Parts: sequence; structure tokens; C-alpha cells
Amino acid sequence: MKLLYTALPLLLLLLLLLLASDHFQATMAGSAFCNGKCKVRCSKASEQERCLKYCGLCCEECRCVPPGTYGNKDRCPCYRDKFTGHGRRRRPKCP
Repeated sequence: MKLLYTALPLLLLLLLLLLASDHFQATMAGSAFCNGKCKVRCSKASEQERCLKYCGLCCEECRCVPPGTYGNKDRCPCYRDKFTGHGRRRRPKCP
């Protein structure tokens, strides 16, 4: 019985670490949907890595990416309405 009380917290900790690492890998991997859409969206961007990064973040939150390589943001209002900063430094977050 004493062994059970000492092993149980260790087992719970191990389970928690296992679940956390699985969630972290899924978050970092991105989705096939977002990767494909952002690859098209950023195909003509001058800074590919930056465009792909922010497009991927916006896509994961909004679950949509406007069609084409530029503009068309009215087709995805969540994507269109994401901004960084406040006041004069406020700029669109999504490419």
C-alpha cells in the first residue's frame, strides 16, 4: 500500500508530461490546411519565412486564409481584423 502512494504521484506526473508533449508537437506541426493555404498566399512575398509564420498563426486562429497572393481579405473577416499594436503603431497582423 505504501508503494502505491509513492508511485501514484510519479505516474500522474509522467502522464501529464506525456500529454503536454503530445499537445506541444501538435501545436508546432501546424495543419495541412493552413500550410497549403499559406504557401499559396505567401508565394510572391518578399519575406517568405515571415509571411508564412504570420499567415500560419492567423490561419490557426481564424481557420481561413483569403484566396490569392494579396488582398481579398473581405472573404475572411477574422483574418482581416487581426492587428498588432495600438494607436499609430497599429498594423495588420495577417499578410
